[in-house]
Amino acid sequence: MEILAVENIVKTYGDKQLFDHVSFSISKKERIGLIGVNGTGKSTLLKIIAGLEDADQGQMHHAKDFRVTYLKQDPELNENATVLEEVFAGEAEIMVLMRQYEKVRIQLESNPNEQAFQNQLMALQQQMDTLDAWDANTTAKMILTKLGITVFNQPIKELSGGQKKRVAMAKALIQPADLLLLDEPTNHLDNQSIEWLESYLNQYQGSIVLITHDRYFLNRITNRIIELDKGNSYQYQGNYETFLEKKAEREVLEKQNEQKHANTLRRELAWLKRGAKARSTKQKARIDRVEEMKEETFDTSDTSIDFQVGTKRLGKKVLELHDVSKSYNDINYVNRFSLLVTPDDRIGIIGANGSGKTTLLQLIADQIKPDSGEIEVGSTVHIGYYTQDNREMDENLRIIDYIRQTAEVIHTKNGETITAEQMLERFLFPRAQQWTYIRRLSGGERRRLYLLQVLMQEPNVLLLDEPTNDLDVQTLSVLEDYLDSFPGVVITVSHDRYFLDRVVNQLITFTAPGTISTFYGNYTEYMEDQELKQATKTKDVAKKVAQQPKPKRKKLSYNDQREWEGIEEEIVALEEQINDVQEAIIDSGSDSEKVQSLYEKQTELEAVLEQKMERWEELSLLVEEIEQQT
Repeated sequence: MEILAVENIVKTYGDKQLFDHVSFSISKKERIGLIGVNGTGKSTLLKIIAGLEDADQGQMHHAKDFRVTYLKQDPELNENATVLEEVFAGEAEIMVLMRQYEKVRIQLESNPNEQAFQNQLMALQQQMDTLDAWDANTTAKMILTKLGITVFNQPIKELSGGQKKRVAMAKALIQPADLLLLDEPTNHLDNQSIEWLESYLNQYQGSIVLITHDRYFLNRITNRIIELDKGNSYQYQGNYETFLEKKAEREVLEKQNEQKHANTLRRELAWLKRGAKARSTKQKARIDRVEEMKEETFDTSDTSIDFQVGTKRLGKKVLELHDVSKSYNDINYVNRFSLLVTPDDRIGIIGANGSGKTTLLQLIADQIKPDSGEIEVGSTVHIGYYTQDNREMDENLRIIDYIRQTAEVIHTKNGETITAEQMLERFLFPRAQQWTYIRRLSGGERRRLYLLQVLMQEPNVLLLDEPTNDLDVQTLSVLEDYLDSFPGVVITVSHDRYFLDRVVNQLITFTAPGTISTFYGNYTEYMEDQELKQATKTKDVAKKVAQQPKPKRKKLSYNDQREWEGIEEEIVALEEQINDVQEAIIDSGSDSEKVQSLYEKQTELEAVLEQKMERWEELSLLVEEIEQQT
């Protein structure tokens, strides 16, 4: 069933055409991956679908009550709101209700004897029952917890950038929507959170369109791929793996068609160039056909990025860390850590957000000093440090000037000299665009430009802090190929499982701040090792339990037996009493003294009921154990 139709969308920025009459439709429960080189308009297309930006031409069709939720790449949140207030933001009736309920609940916790708050809370509880909002409330808190946000009343302004992105993610997932638009949802998520998000989205009831650089995530979530390329869209049924196969087939066919076209055009031109007698008899239709063939174009140009840049010679001694420690605010993020880095090492650094991964990278890069310990750096080491925040990028510079600040020319390992202009062209910045100001580039284009700037320093030790964030999958694929042949050391912090599998052969894992271990192998091998250890541990525990002597058969005491026989009736009676009290509260109207007395009675009854329920659970487990022994 089709829920949205996009017809002949056209969008142009200056002299750059993003979409040239792009059309597609979205069906119910579809999972669509949107891919393309940075700057092809992926984020812009999501904004158009979300109604945040207008197309120059074209239209969209959907039902009147069609609901869209959009997670931006860099979401904007209300800095003065709390986490839960922001997650429950929105005009849907259930969102407004949950927002009001949480506000009054917090007020009542601070003022437990305030009658007005008690009355408001009871009224809101009844509305929550009517709208069946309790499940949504619980789900929102579960999502926040899974994403690493556990303090629900914390103000947004106190959160880090990564925490804000995770709050925005929870907000998007809890909103009622027919279509969920996600722009780089895995940015700022650790591997465990990404794996949870995969499982959650597979159960999501609405349709999804997402942009992501995480190819494992893309492969496991999507059932259709839309590729944007040179203003056109190409659609592929299947996941990312299927897309790669079908795209290769399309490019082969396109080149074959281009060759056939060239052969036909050559024959027609030869006919037109014959002698005067032939020209006097030729038909006008045939001449027009040749002119049309001259105008016809084929999309067979190679948009791959060439990373063949040089590096300075690296000696045998690279890096040595001896008992290095670093703390912030009494938290020891790196604790007496030692590491020997040798030439050609490929090291990945993984762990939860905030555990100290970037701190370790900054220590190695000499951006910060250790509190204790020593870091030795070889005399031939030349470090290229790719950070998360592009802090060295001046947005008021033109592209060409930004690169020339680093080098006018570079030298490849084959002795070839390449100018800054040529390198920019290899990085998909054509000559006409090189005089554009950096502030006019998309986020992904800036990351690609920043990567070029780091590589043009000709480093022999590359430190990469989350290099996959905001880079398109094509650029990542070529970067991985480049790193395969890079004649130096690579140390990278990354949550991208595919990238880690391709690039690294050993891991530094942060299980908690200051708790660091090493593993030789890539990410998949590490996870298999962890699963094996967990299975072995579970097996050992089961073996110990089986070896323990079986306890003597138990039976209920006389008093326990009598209590078990009557406890369910007592629970039912208490529930009925509580219900009677609640009805009495409603009937009391504005009699505040009576309401207060009844509310205290309800509280007492609920406390007794909770004790009875706990006792019932204890007795039921005991009865179940006795039955299993018989």
